[in-house]
Amino acid sequence: MGKVISVANQKGGVAKSTTTLNLGVGLARQGKKVLLIDADPQGSLTASLGYVEPDDIGTTLATIMMNIINDEEIAEEEGILHHEEQVDLLPANIELSALEVTMSNVMSRELIMKEYIDTMRSRYDYILIDCMPSLGMMTINALVASDMVLIPVQAAYLPVKGLQQLMKEFEQVIKISPQGDAYDDIRMEYANMLKKQLAKGNKVFS
Repeated sequence: MGKVISVANQKGGVAKSTTTLNLGVGLARQGKKVLLIDADPQGSLTASLGYVEPDDIGTTLATIMMNIINDEEIAEEEGILHHEEQVDLLPANIELSALEVTMSNVMSRELIMKEYIDTMRSRYDYILIDCMPSLGMMTINALVASDMVLIPVQAAYLPVKGLQQLMKEFEQVIKISPQGDAYDDIRMEYANMLKKQLAKGNKVFS
């Protein structure tokens, strides 16, 4: 079973897409089978892999998730693009923004992405999800589907302080995630450690 890692931070411009891309290519060069999922309607990860017009791509993450919502069958490699860097990509474009609005009326909406990813785990060693810079339903979907979270952050006081809100979101995700109990201890240990460091001020950087 492959490991699922979300690269998340509600702040933009912290190199989430760059981190996802470089980590994925690095793992692929070590012989790992990697799927990159672009979960940001800006399509930065998609564009970074050379697909410079994400809005022209016919089948994206939004297509797959809408098929799940509508209980429609999904072909084995539907929407997946094979890149010369030996990584696979499930792209995203602006349609993802519209989907997030649609999801507000869907039952168990936080589990939609997980349902798809669970069908892909056996095919990949790693699945990396590039999250959008928000704590909206699409990011919650990614977190619920993930085994772990990688948080790129600038080494400055205000960006790190913003992690407090992200940690609160993690705590909520743990409560609703089907695999939450398995990862509760390690996530809460890290969250508590970070909170203690933040309470001491800039010592988090020492």
